[in-house]
Amino acid sequence: MRFGSVIFALIALLLTAPGARSQTNTVRTMSLAECIRMAVEHNFDVQIQRLGPVIARFDIEGSYSVYDPVLEASAIHDSNTREGGLNSFTGEPFPSTTTENNNFGAGLRGASPWGLTYNLTPTLNHRTGTSRGSDFDFYEGRAGVTLRQPLLRDFLIDAGRQNILVAKKNLHISEAALASEMMTVVSRVEVAYLDLIFTRENIKVQEKALELAERLLAENRKRVEVGTLAPLDEKQAEAEVAARLTDVVEARQAHFIQQNVLKNLLTDDFRAWHAVEIVPEEKLIAVKEMPDLHESWHRGLRQRPDLQQSRLDLEKRDIQVRFTRNQTLPSVDLVGSYGHNGLDSNVGGVFEDKAVGRSPFYSAGVVFSMPLSNRGPRNAYRASKAEREQAQLRLRQLEQAVLVQIDDAVKRTRTTFERVEATRKARQFAEAALDAEQRKLEAGKSTSFVVLQLQKDLTAARSAEIRALADYNKALSELAFNEGSTLEKNQLSLK
Repeated sequence: MRFGSVIFALIALLLTAPGARSQTNTVRTMSLAECIRMAVEHNFDVQIQRLGPVIARFDIEGSYSVYDPVLEASAIHDSNTREGGLNSFTGEPFPSTTTENNNFGAGLRGASPWGLTYNLTPTLNHRTGTSRGSDFDFYEGRAGVTLRQPLLRDFLIDAGRQNILVAKKNLHISEAALASEMMTVVSRVEVAYLDLIFTRENIKVQEKALELAERLLAENRKRVEVGTLAPLDEKQAEAEVAARLTDVVEARQAHFIQQNVLKNLLTDDFRAWHAVEIVPEEKLIAVKEMPDLHESWHRGLRQRPDLQQSRLDLEKRDIQVRFTRNQTLPSVDLVGSYGHNGLDSNVGGVFEDKAVGRSPFYSAGVVFSMPLSNRGPRNAYRASKAEREQAQLRLRQLEQAVLVQIDDAVKRTRTTFERVEATRKARQFAEAALDAEQRKLEAGKSTSFVVLQLQKDLTAARSAEIRALADYNKALSELAFNEGSTLEKNQLSLK
């Protein structure tokens, strides 16, 4: 057996080896839109990020718990006995004392959204015992409300209101993060889908190259047999067939890998998709688009989710500044209370006293307090202002980065489209050159070496053309991503 035939057989064996051929049982033709829909529903990153707004809504609901009334109740028994004796000064005896108290209390306290705090405190005390030789048994009670309204510190904003406002901002931030993750996944699906088309088309290119090499080898063998061609030309053709076979194997392997790249983006159950071969429904075409840079800038600054997150973070810093500035003020609170006392030998009498208001009580006043140095609040305020300035600079930095990214993407879109046209012409020229050289070889005016070189050039030109087509469509996808219009372009929403 000839050396070339041995090489051909060995590499053909590689083509049919388990690691080199697809282990698929079914073929599924899919459009890009279908792939995107599947990814949005089943991609792990999207599913994880989708829980962010859910958690944020729970946090908002939880932050309102600061206004939930708190119910308190108590029942306490107290016993106190003091033994009698003699007064060391007068020598007179004093009696023993025994006291039994049963205290029952209840309360309802809470706060309002404008800073007012309240405390409802009904109590009932049953007191029995002996004091100075006399027995006593009576009930006393008290029911009233105590109010406290801040006038400076904690008036316009306090810790509870700050937490609520921040929680609401966090909800919008989590929604922007979800939009950003969806955009990222959709963009990756588009790139993976285009690369899958490229690898599939590249297999065809490499198979055509193998076909050309095999045809030249067959023609050279005939010429060697009749003595019109040197044996060296046959060996060169055999080596070229072996090289092209290797290229086919590598092209198929790249296609298998790209299948897994796309499947990993589409599904949360890879086992179910392992035996499926995805066949792209779309073809690589170049639809000319000439984006306007300033319009793209405007769209990007308005729509980019990462910019929205940065702006919301700045708004959170504003809330923090408001709160810390408020905490530098002195505490000036209006306080007041009102209620009724009750005292009787039975429980009913106590409640009657309270009902008719025989023994009212009330209080009103102002409470002022302020740390002498106020060092802690003042420095917390200064720190929050510095953090806000940091956030503002980060936002400006990100806005500038977005402008640069969009500028690069617009230029890349234009240059890749020019590459498409250039590679198409290069492929046409390569086809014409090979056709002409093959005719010269048939006429005995060229060599196999030159024809083999032109075959390589044609294969490279065909591969470059489909790569340029894929890169142009990827550039359009990248431009949409940088503009923040990926979801809009694919008619997707967070819902």
